[in-house]
Amino acid sequence: MAGELVDNKGRGDVGWQWPSIHPEGRKFGLIAVGISLLAAFLAWETVAWPMAFLSLGVFAFFRDPERVVPQDERAIVSPADGLVSLIAQVEPPAELTMDDGSGTSGLPNQPVTRVSIFMSVFDVHINRAPIGGTVRRLVYIPGKFVNADLDKASEENERQHILIERQDGVSIGFTQIAGLIARRIVPFVKPGDTLAAGARVGLIRFGSRVDVYLPAGTDSKVLVGQKVVAGETILAEIGEQKLIEGIAQ
Repeated sequence: MAGELVDNKGRGDVGWQWPSIHPEGRKFGLIAVGISLLAAFLAWETVAWPMAFLSLGVFAFFRDPERVVPQDERAIVSPADGLVSLIAQVEPPAELTMDDGSGTSGLPNQPVTRVSIFMSVFDVHINRAPIGGTVRRLVYIPGKFVNADLDKASEENERQHILIERQDGVSIGFTQIAGLIARRIVPFVKPGDTLAAGARVGLIRFGSRVDVYLPAGTDSKVLVGQKVVAGETILAEIGEQKLIEGIAQ
């Protein structure tokens, strides 16, 4: 199915398939499998069975399913699977607004809508580009590992800021944030790379969060408490402002 064009009129031939395992996780899964087999060979059942289940969990954590990315110039797609935990008006991080000497401008230094997506250990942890364009910044910041569901995690935790600029000058900044269990942010891209919307940009190991800073004059199309899917769920449409209310049921 990869690369196949589908639409909302029924075009496209699709079917369910097992998701692939990202190479970053295969080594961890194989290590767990090896320990399980060794323990089974030595008749250490109390070790063999837990390690067998752990290996399945590791492979599941690093699964990398295909996604159908909406092809709409106005659309900002979710960069992460997970729960929309916070939506707030904030000023973007200094790393995304300051002059970094590269000759390219950052985000405007004014309040914008930030959508925070919390990823549990059960979610897919491959992060994707919310728009197509050129990677202008990739800034890694060491920090703490407090609960990624807390608002202060945006400023205190280990994190990585990414800025993508479209050809028309529209820029989107988003931040990968490590959490209580997460201990490494792994980038797949570098400044200067040109990406399509929904392209894989990196992952965060074992539970984390992604903050997305929408352009000025753009409201979120998702609600607090909503589950979103990386590369598929439309978080916002550029330039659209509208109150959307929901009822949890």
